[in-house]
Amino acid sequence: MALPTLTPEQRQAALAKAAEARAARTALLAKVKAGELTFAQLLEREDDIAKKIKVSQALRAVKGVGPAKATALMEEAGVDEKRRLGGLGAQQRKKLVDALG
Repeated sequence: MALPTLTPEQRQAALAKAAEARAARTALLAKVKAGELTFAQLLEREDDIAKKIKVSQALRAVKGVGPAKATALMEEAGVDEKRRLGGLGAQQRKKLVDALG
């Protein structure tokens, strides 16, 4: 399927929307990193911003979890490295929360 041809105005609007979404995801992860929001609370959120965060990024935002520990937690819970929070199953969510708790 070919991508639609966008006018310069449409392209600028799409770029602005994407930048806004990235900024919102970054702000949400900063709250997790600061301790204002727990990983479990992040998983409970139903908005599109939270659902589109990669699980590995969300885990690394938790204090004390680096890339190696995040990978180990994901393997233990059976989560693919490319999975996003919105695509996690109930059992995977529970395993991740239990492992962090």
